[in-house]
Amino acid sequence: MLDDTLVENVIKIAEKAADKILEIYAQEFKVHDKSDGSPVTVADQAAHDVICSHLKNLIPDCPILSEESLDKEKEQRLSWQRFWLVDPLDGTKEFIHRRGDFTVNIAYIEHGVPTRGIVYAPAKGRLFYTLANGQSVEEIGEFDKNQAAPTQPIRVNQADNTALMVVASKSHRDRQTDAYIEKYAVKDMKSAGSSLKFCLIATGEADLYPRLGRTMEWDTAAGHAVLSGAGGKVVRFDDLKPLRYGKGGYENPFFIAYGDDVELKEP
Repeated sequence: MLDDTLVENVIKIAEKAADKILEIYAQEFKVHDKSDGSPVTVADQAAHDVICSHLKNLIPDCPILSEESLDKEKEQRLSWQRFWLVDPLDGTKEFIHRRGDFTVNIAYIEHGVPTRGIVYAPAKGRLFYTLANGQSVEEIGEFDKNQAAPTQPIRVNQADNTALMVVASKSHRDRQTDAYIEKYAVKDMKSAGSSLKFCLIATGEADLYPRLGRTMEWDTAAGHAVLSGAGGKVVRFDDLKPLRYGKGGYENPFFIAYGDDVELKEP
């Protein structure tokens, strides 16, 4: 179990990775395609190296699975009861187009459940994380990584099902998602990249985030933890059971993330 001192150390690790990312963000950089066709930059690998090297020093016997891990490490994870799950740079497309909605994601998984998470959006100056007691908080005030910032507990909104606030992917919106959203009475529609969508529900800035598209476990775990610590839920789209981690494959099923009192519609 992570205590608050360990949480603070993991936040510092996320900030070190963000420094590397922002250094590259300010320069010209090349974009490559992975074997699955998704984009990757030198910033993804640089952040991975920073995070994994420091996490190994923090808890030497705790395994780490990162998006940029070797295939051998990924194969071993099925036997892990507790492990770090990392997306060093979530929202690579947002990073490439310099839209700012990219995040550093670090989650701690226990028996298939993301119990702790850190989501840091350095270009937006927003940092969300779960404390040792499971409560999620956001740093407030002028962000300064050189000194401890005050935090405020975050809590999901009590939804009005006649006027829901919905958030959807900025880069992966499709007709199937739009058709599902049309089942609800929507007051406001937001677009956001990366794991920030979970955090917008956690802070009450949105009520519902349906994802009817491809995501991987590292894309969602940290945001899932932050949302859970703020009173929200993430369930599978097909059977409305909790989304779990450490599955046979890395790909998530379609899912729905939501806050208090949202009346979910049938798929």
